[in-house]
Amino acid sequence: MGKLHRGDDLLEAIGSICRDKNILLGRVEAIGAVEKATLGFYDQKRKQYEFFSIDSPHEITSLIGNVSLREGVPMVHAHITLSDEKGNVHGGHLASGTIVFACEVLIEAFDGPAFNREIDENTGLPLWQT
Repeated sequence: MGKLHRGDDLLEAIGSICRDKNILLGRVEAIGAVEKATLGFYDQKRKQYEFFSIDSPHEITSLIGNVSLREGVPMVHAHITLSDEKGNVHGGHLASGTIVFACEVLIEAFDGPAFNREIDENTGLPLWQT
């Protein structure tokens, strides 16, 4: 458990903690606020992410994700829900470019063999190969 620093890239900061602490398998939660955000939506027909930016302050109403390995390196996969000043909500796949205003994060490390991600032929996504 801990806090991230204002100006951190949210996804990169959580990933850095996992790499530094050698967390290979785990669960991630966070609350706080962002100065701006980049989120993704997976286009299932084209099998690629479409990204969009939110260039204004928002509250993190929910961030949930997991930690597993991709090409031998800890990878954070997270989804986030953000609320604006009127309570309008935006959500999607957390992407780099989401800048922290204030954030408290919880990373729960699990024992056991790590889950590895590889490209799944049916979806085009890097999914767990368990």
